[in-house]
Amino acid sequence: MDATTPGPLAPAVLERDDVKRALAEHDFAAAFALIKKWGGLSQNRIASACQLTPGKVSTIISGQQQVTSFDVICRIADGLRIPGHMVGLADRPWERQPDAPDPQAAPAARFSDDASWRPESTVHLAAELTRSDLVMDRRTATRALAGAAVSGAALLDTLEGWLQQPPAAESAHRHGRIGRREVQELDSTARAFRAWDHRFGGGLRRKAVVGQLNEVAGHLEEHQAPDVERGLFRVMAHLGGTAATMAWDSGLQKQAQNYYMLALRAAHAGGDVAFGANVLAGMARQMLYRDHPQDALELVHLAQKGAGKVAGPRVRAMLHTREAWAYAALGRPAAFRRATGEAAEVLADAEAREEPYWIAYFDDAELAGVTGGRLLDMARQDPQQHAEDAAGHIRGALVTRGAEAGRSYALDLIGLAESYFLMGDVPEAVDQTHRAVDAAARTRSTRVRAQLGQLYPYTVGRSSSRTVGEVRSRIREVLSS
Repeated sequence: MDATTPGPLAPAVLERDDVKRALAEHDFAAAFALIKKWGGLSQNRIASACQLTPGKVSTIISGQQQVTSFDVICRIADGLRIPGHMVGLADRPWERQPDAPDPQAAPAARFSDDASWRPESTVHLAAELTRSDLVMDRRTATRALAGAAVSGAALLDTLEGWLQQPPAAESAHRHGRIGRREVQELDSTARAFRAWDHRFGGGLRRKAVVGQLNEVAGHLEEHQAPDVERGLFRVMAHLGGTAATMAWDSGLQKQAQNYYMLALRAAHAGGDVAFGANVLAGMARQMLYRDHPQDALELVHLAQKGAGKVAGPRVRAMLHTREAWAYAALGRPAAFRRATGEAAEVLADAEAREEPYWIAYFDDAELAGVTGGRLLDMARQDPQQHAEDAAGHIRGALVTRGAEAGRSYALDLIGLAESYFLMGDVPEAVDQTHRAVDAAARTRSTRVRAQLGQLYPYTVGRSSSRTVGEVRSRIREVLSS
């Protein structure tokens, strides 16, 4: 392969933290294993692209042989389209020749039109989005990994319709044949999918959720009776929110945002203000993970303005924690403490009234875990000020919710291990990292693995310690699996 031949790797693969680390360290055993997993390339394709024999690639992946030749590193960079700076090289010649856009790329669903806030437009968008998703093949899925979530005014200005009263749906001469009982059955299915995702993550049943969404859209296309239609829109909102988090857990950031926006419009059409606020909170969390804290803060404020006092105390407390998260990311510790205090104060009233099932997870343990996680964010900049406090909150969350919390439990353990590394308590950090690796191996969440990858740098440079070397190997094994 010459330097002008397009390489096979999707940009999203090269954006992964674990891939970046492996390439920077010239750890091509880990890099090739990760490229096989996330890039969908076989050993033969890697070998062909890099002008290596399949046997050579096999010995590299098994750790029997290291890559030290400058010429081989250049062939790997050029063959897999890895920018030179990622492997310690100067810019490669092809980096000055950007690839043309892929004419076969699937068009993104359009949500920017004001008409999309009309109920019938929401149904059309749901049908279009789910149909395209259900027929997505492996190649299209690989391209979808490279899709970036929209941010800034392009995102925020499209959401202003959330604050308006939903317009009446177009009337129809005849109504569909399903009734309240069928809506309740669909709602039970949506609850089951949400519970599965909350515990395990990873998008294992994502296509099943998308298929159920498509079915709900089909029922709404038949123009049901008003109360049935309202119930179906609420089911669509709940399924859309689950599809969004599953897509996110699978690394499909743009697809996740599309489903979040669909869920918000469906909640709007169904008059479910509280769940709409919850969807906006999910969108804010996505912006925080994508390092857009100001956008996240505006999304939270939009949720708070739209929900008002309609939302119960658990929802309002959750929104305060998202607000606190944004303040922490913006480097505003005083505002962080204020918003966190408001969350605790509101949550104290949570037992006084019944709230929807989807917010039941937000309890004292969740508040402790979220607070600890945000203190950990600040501890990375100022360990002496925040690391011990972060560990204390995360320990409290772990004691209260236990291993059955699945994804959240794994994230807590990863955060606790990092807190100990920041405090300089390496033996305790290693012990907690072993627990985190065990928990991460039980989930299929890309998000958990991304967080686990943040522990890897703490283990590099401590190779003289046998225990650190062992846990470093375990992290690498899980990230490559």
